[in-house]
Amino acid sequence: MSKIVDVFIIGGGINGAGIARDAAGRGLSVILCEQGDLAGATSSASTKMVHGGLRYLEYYEFGLVREALAERERLLRIAPHLVTPLRLILPHNANMRPAMMIRAGLWLYDRLGGRSSLPRSGGLRLGQCVEAQTLAQPRGRAFAYSDARADDARLVVANALDAAEHGAKIHTRTKVTGCVREGDHWIISAKNSAGKTRTWRTRLLVNAAGPWVDAMDKCTKAKAVSHMRLVKGSHIILPTLFDGPRGFLFQNDDRRVLFALPYQGEFTLFGTTDTPYEGDPYGAKLDEKERDYLLDAVNRFFAKATTREDIIWSYSGVRALFGDEEMDASKLSREYHLELSDKSAGAPVLTVLGGKITIFRALAEKAVDQLAERLGHDAPHWTGTTALPGGDMEGGLKAFETKITAQYPFLPEPMRQRLIHAYGTRITRVLGTANSLSDLGVHFGADLYAAEVDYLKAQEWASCAEDVLWRRTKRGLFLTEAEKKAFSKAF
Repeated sequence: MSKIVDVFIIGGGINGAGIARDAAGRGLSVILCEQGDLAGATSSASTKMVHGGLRYLEYYEFGLVREALAERERLLRIAPHLVTPLRLILPHNANMRPAMMIRAGLWLYDRLGGRSSLPRSGGLRLGQCVEAQTLAQPRGRAFAYSDARADDARLVVANALDAAEHGAKIHTRTKVTGCVREGDHWIISAKNSAGKTRTWRTRLLVNAAGPWVDAMDKCTKAKAVSHMRLVKGSHIILPTLFDGPRGFLFQNDDRRVLFALPYQGEFTLFGTTDTPYEGDPYGAKLDEKERDYLLDAVNRFFAKATTREDIIWSYSGVRALFGDEEMDASKLSREYHLELSDKSAGAPVLTVLGGKITIFRALAEKAVDQLAERLGHDAPHWTGTTALPGGDMEGGLKAFETKITAQYPFLPEPMRQRLIHAYGTRITRVLGTANSLSDLGVHFGADLYAAEVDYLKAQEWASCAEDVLWRRTKRGLFLTEAEKKAFSKAF
């Protein structure tokens, strides 16, 4: 058994990785165990946005929106490669919500989070928007407002990288199998994919297992999840439905909102659903009812008919939200709850419930505040002003793009942009001294080369083809079936 550590974290999603980063950077010794891949479940199944949550204003969740907008601004600064501005068009439907209500909501949305670097909202005419030309109703009144998009899985990996570089030990494909209190510490047992069992001692345990938080709650006997609800959100990826750089926020006829967003240069991401879920979260997939719901909405908003055969890919994620049984799943709050066990219970366990990707950093900071206080450890906040790995760009993103273009002139523009936004300043660790595409080694298809795959395996915990194709790079959308099979065999 290894020496005792300060904090042991169960769960390698955005909350677990964020807590690991913050805690390690404050000088605490940290171990994180994830039963699958980093961001292998919920945290790679988001709408790929960092946003304040405009629709939450309708439910009077002003505190949540304020915090999320402030965090959006911080993430734009500390991760400019992973989190980038996105302008959204909201076509007006007077039968859903009056224009005055939307104007008031957008006015508040522009101001709740404090000073913002993004343009404020305003009115527009759909007939003047290139994006609206393919809508079923391409004329009429609309509004435009600002938010941001993100690569959710890479955001998780960036936090894990920073945690590791501050001393944290990250163990993927390592499932916690036992948690036993022994005086003022925990004995944690876990088994890796090779079947080897390891045991650690820790002063404090963090249950950030996301949709598996209930199972870990029973393991630790914390009894902190009585109001947890599992909710599945599903998205579909379609061939591009519209031209232009902006996305859409639609008001559906059931009063829910749906996003249609430019995705990976060649596709449209459409979603999301909100449905109650039971069963193993790893088994979550787009079901027939969800598929039909999303396709019906696509065909309501866009002129060209879309069928199930047009769906290129779909993904589903299960969120552990905090709310009452009788509440509609779409109305459950994305607010988070941190439940720290009472001192009288012995060795502490902190249970993380709820949250959303936008506010992970604030959640982590508050969580580590509680951990540090319980451990008698005093260290200043740091994550809100320190760049995530790859985000340390002097002069900003545009200046960095110019620099990389000069350094690697042989890169095709789409590939250069993808690598810059995936790795930021760490692109040089991927490309090294390459002077041509052939210097990058085996070409697996699309713009995926051996140099990138080797980096992901050596530095970013990628241990199978799925980790690379669907989370680290999204190249699974571009490779042919034959290329994907060949890549899997070569991995």
